[in-house]
Amino acid sequence: MEYTTLGRTGLKVSRLVLGTMNFGPRTSEADADHIMDRARELGINFFDTANVYGRSKTNPKGHAGWTEEIVGRWFAQGDGRRESTVLATKVYGRMDDATYGPNDPAGISAYKIKRSLNDSLRRLQTDHIDLLQMHHIDHHINWDEIFGAYEAAIAQGKVVYAGSSNFGARHLAFAAAHAHDRHFLGLVAEQHKYNLLTRLPELELLPTVKDLGMGLIIWSPLESGQLAENILHPTDLTGRRAEQSKHLSAARREQLTRFEQLCQNLGETQSTVALAWLLHNPVVTAPIIGPRTIEQLESAVHALDVHLSADVLAELDAIFPPVGAAPEAYAW
Repeated sequence: MEYTTLGRTGLKVSRLVLGTMNFGPRTSEADADHIMDRARELGINFFDTANVYGRSKTNPKGHAGWTEEIVGRWFAQGDGRRESTVLATKVYGRMDDATYGPNDPAGISAYKIKRSLNDSLRRLQTDHIDLLQMHHIDHHINWDEIFGAYEAAIAQGKVVYAGSSNFGARHLAFAAAHAHDRHFLGLVAEQHKYNLLTRLPELELLPTVKDLGMGLIIWSPLESGQLAENILHPTDLTGRRAEQSKHLSAARREQLTRFEQLCQNLGETQSTVALAWLLHNPVVTAPIIGPRTIEQLESAVHALDVHLSADVLAELDAIFPPVGAAPEAYAW
């Protein structure tokens, strides 16, 4: 396993993050335990979850908080599981029990951060969260209120670092300015959607993260499976991947066919190359992998061994054109 620091902090994290969103609704607790144990053996020390993970339209047991409960019971098995894990979770989404009353709708406030944090600590069976992320931008955000809540939680030892997810570049800049005025470390990492098919963040987000010295955690590195090897040739004709494949446009299918051929020439799978492409970018701290099986976990870790040449990177740009950086990309 390779490690790097999380942005400008001294915290060492693995170059791959174990995403837990499937735990419960799509992956049984027993299988989730095996995946977490194997991830630990492989050196993955960075786990990501969220207070709302666990909801499911197809699983009757599904409820917000279910995934955190599964991770918490794994921690409770001891043997250094919690101590060896950099734990990230999120606040923003609406929970199922409506105990927050009118404050339950999605959003961020000092009240909601405090309530959600305490509930996550209980479900995760831990006394602190290493990275507490706001799951989405709240356009009514008041940075004095938000950072005051974070500072209090940090002073109490319940949170180590503040982070964000799905924030725009301007929001990160606003946050940095307010943190500077408060003599507060501020946001240390942004979790964002970015992959070969979603390159818009290159316009503003990636340069801003770099300039602010933030970590960048990537969600949906395979674009919900479109960059995986079975999208063009689904093995389960009644599964989710087959449904995705059926709705691919002709242009997207042609693009993915070119990608498949390039990967075959390299002797690697599409998912491996897609992850290796992200790991090649020095702005990226780590992509999130969300394996449902041990085999998927092992396959994802192999991406660390794949080094893409300049020629291959140029071919990938030809297949998946970059958007450029602002303002040059559209101004002159």
